[in-house]
Amino acid sequence: MHAIFVHGLGRTPLSGFPMLATLRRAGIRCQTLGYLAAAEPVDAIVRRLGKQIARLPADEPYILIGHSLGGVIIRTLLSASPPQPQLPSHVFLLGSPVQPARLAIKLKTNALFRLFSGDAGQLLGSGPRMAAIGEPTSAGVPCTVIKGTGGMPTGAKGAKLPPFYGEENDGVVSVSEVTAPWQRNNPLCELVSLPLPHTLLPSSPAMGRLIIARLRSSGLIT
Repeated sequence: MHAIFVHGLGRTPLSGFPMLATLRRAGIRCQTLGYLAAAEPVDAIVRRLGKQIARLPADEPYILIGHSLGGVIIRTLLSASPPQPQLPSHVFLLGSPVQPARLAIKLKTNALFRLFSGDAGQLLGSGPRMAAIGEPTSAGVPCTVIKGTGGMPTGAKGAKLPPFYGEENDGVVSVSEVTAPWQRNNPLCELVSLPLPHTLLPSSPAMGRLIIARLRSSGLIT
C-alpha cells in the first residue's frame, strides 16, 4: 500500500510528518507532493500529482490524503478527463473545502493574499471554479471527509465573532465549507468530526490512526 500526501496552502510536506510516521509504522509507503502556490498555478500542481501517481507500481494499491487545498488538488485530478488510468483505493480529505472558502472570498482582492496564494487563492474564493470540481465518489472511489471542530467558539459568545459567527469550524474553514450534498447518504462517503484545529489535522498521530483503522476495516491493509 502506498500513500501520497498533498499539503495545504502555505504549508509544506513536513506538516504531515506525525500522521505519515504513524502510517509508515503500519507498513504503508508514504510520499508527499510539495508545491509553492505563489509560484505555480493549480493546473500545474495537478499535472505533477498525476505524474507522481503514474510512477507508482501499477500492481499495488494507493491512497491519496489531502489537507485543505491539497484535497481540492486531489479532487481536481480525479475530475479530469480522461480519468486517471489507476484510481486510488481511498481518498481522505482533511479540512478540505468543497464550497468557496469565506476567508478566501474576503481576501481574494487583497494584494498580499494574491501574492502569497497565487492562482490557488483565487480558486478557493471562486464559486464557479469550486463548483466545477467533481467528487471522488463519482469515479467509484471511497472517500473519508474529516471535519475539524477545534476552531473558534460556537456558543452564544461565538455567535458574535467573525468570520464564522457561531458556526462549527476548525479556525480556517467552517463545517459547511467542507461538506456538500454528495457526501450525505452516499455509501462511498464517510463524514468524521475531530476536535482539532485546521493546522493540526495532518499534524496529529490520531489522524494516522484513523486512516489506518479505515484501511483495515475495508481490507486494504491487515
